[in-house]
Amino acid sequence: MLTLLGFGMVIVFMTLIMTKRLSPLVALVTVPILFALIGGFGGSDLGKMMLDGIKTLAPTGVMLMFAILYFSIMIDAGLFDPVVRRIVKAVGGDPLKVVMGSAILAAVVSLDGDGSTTYMLVTAAMLPLYRRLGMDALSLTCVSMLAGGVMNLTPWGGPLARAVSALQVEASDVFVPMIPAMVVGVAGVIGLSWVLGRRERARLGVIDLDGAAESGIGALLSADEGAQRLKRPRLLWLNALLTVALMTCLILGVLPLSVLFMVAFSIAVVINYPCVKLQRERIAEHAQNAMPVVAVIFAAGVFTGILSGTGMVQAMSDSFLAVIPDAWGPYLATITAVASMPFTFFISNDAFYYGVLPVVSQAAGSYGITPVEMARASLIGQPVHLLSPLVPSTYLLVGLAKVEFGDHQKFTLKWAVLICLLMLVTAIVGGVFPFFAS
Repeated sequence: MLTLLGFGMVIVFMTLIMTKRLSPLVALVTVPILFALIGGFGGSDLGKMMLDGIKTLAPTGVMLMFAILYFSIMIDAGLFDPVVRRIVKAVGGDPLKVVMGSAILAAVVSLDGDGSTTYMLVTAAMLPLYRRLGMDALSLTCVSMLAGGVMNLTPWGGPLARAVSALQVEASDVFVPMIPAMVVGVAGVIGLSWVLGRRERARLGVIDLDGAAESGIGALLSADEGAQRLKRPRLLWLNALLTVALMTCLILGVLPLSVLFMVAFSIAVVINYPCVKLQRERIAEHAQNAMPVVAVIFAAGVFTGILSGTGMVQAMSDSFLAVIPDAWGPYLATITAVASMPFTFFISNDAFYYGVLPVVSQAAGSYGITPVEMARASLIGQPVHLLSPLVPSTYLLVGLAKVEFGDHQKFTLKWAVLICLLMLVTAIVGGVFPFFAS
């Protein structure tokens, strides 16, 4: 009975969000409650399950909220502006440097975990150069998306947040061991940009832009008065030191991530905007980006709390184990990593992480594979995921670059799979998750 309820709940949940009958936020709350009531779970027991799930995910929700606020304040203050200037100046009229500069810029800007912001900044900075040189804009969309796909595996990015909330594990335990794989992934994207850039250089040669690079910088950084008054160039090094200290403490695990970002945001907003009125304005402005993400995380607490509290996930896992050949069991982490590419392409991240991953992870536990290892494995396919027609930010990217979505998919897919496989091999070699659980 619990097995049927569990799989029924997952199927209904996935169907509703994939067909857009309900938003993930609403589906994560209403669907599990409905199935719990059908299964005879109600009253105080149901409330306790939901509250336990919410309490478990509270630190993740707090971390996400303050991480988004922190990096938004850094963008307001102009922390990334010098990087943008130097990259655009350095590329000049060399197509090879232009594509490589696009990849590096996308990787840096993606640190805030917001794909839409990354695409807007990178295309604003680089697209005029692509047009002036006669370059293929598909190279821009390809390297921008892949760099963002790798960098989006930070704890404040959507995929890792979903994975840790679905499996109820610590974000730092998932993220820190993934750093080498991310570094190799970014290096792979930069290497790819070199390959694509050489093709463009061979086709077009190197062109003297006669100051076009400088005008491109001006177009990017000439903001209206409202945005310009938020810049804090005199505090650039202080903001940079604060960000480096934050990343160092994060990696060393000095404090929980939620506490680190709360402290860092509090320091950043006071240093850059001492005026209380301006602080309120900045928080209100960026809360529009933070609140939808945080709300989904707390809603996921209801889903996972009921899934585990009712015993559905255990029953589903037992059924899943019964149909998996014994020889496949020890490879479940690797299978999950490979399967995350097509799964997250054809279904949404919410459906994969909240509907599929908990069941597979529970089954993998029977072979000694921990939930943390399964969470890491599930992230490998994210560069491919961004090619999915279910990802809104990708439409923004191709729209800004004025390329066809289908052309972007065909051009980028093979490279996205290659980057995923590169990260997969690095993760297995580094012991991030086991190739075979002995």
